[in-house]
Amino acid sequence: MIQVRVAGLSLSTVGFVVLLRGEQDPRTLPIFIGGAEAQSIAVRLDNAQIPRPLTHDLMKSLLDCAECRLKRVVVNDLVEGTFYAVLVLEHDGLETEVDSRPSDAVALALRCKAPIFVVRKVMDQAGILLEEKPPADEQKAPEEKPGAKPLSTVRQLKAQLEDAISREKYEEAARLRDEIRKFEREHHRN
Repeated sequence: MIQVRVAGLSLSTVGFVVLLRGEQDPRTLPIFIGGAEAQSIAVRLDNAQIPRPLTHDLMKSLLDCAECRLKRVVVNDLVEGTFYAVLVLEHDGLETEVDSRPSDAVALALRCKAPIFVVRKVMDQAGILLEEKPPADEQKAPEEKPGAKPLSTVRQLKAQLEDAISREKYEEAARLRDEIRKFEREHHRN
């Protein structure tokens, strides 16, 4: 399993996206989530004070009252574009797994200060590389570097992928990610 942290929350043209970045893995897992869950995550990330508890605050209160601890959450599957997760709860020394949507699991993990994990298979299927960009005045297009060679097809696709992500065009990013994987698979066979 790969431990991740919430690296950000973003609004794309089709909805909200939570970005789960690997702690020791360079990849980030983008997951589309609903508006209510995005609000709940944002409230916690911003340490905003709200007058009445949101659903995930209520869930944490119920766990506390039942003397149950959220040990970790795990994004454990990806089937036909839908992510799945489990809450790993501990009560009286016994662990129990409860199915959850990843968005609810993340919102609850933030409140309980529980670690978040993604199984390697899911990260391999849907994880993307987001490169930290230098300040604009330090950026140079690859073609401008002295002695630079033309970009390879994969490098071009990766550059397009980074651009799509920075513009929050996640459908385009997913298409480019799949195209890169297909290209890499075909060329590893040769």
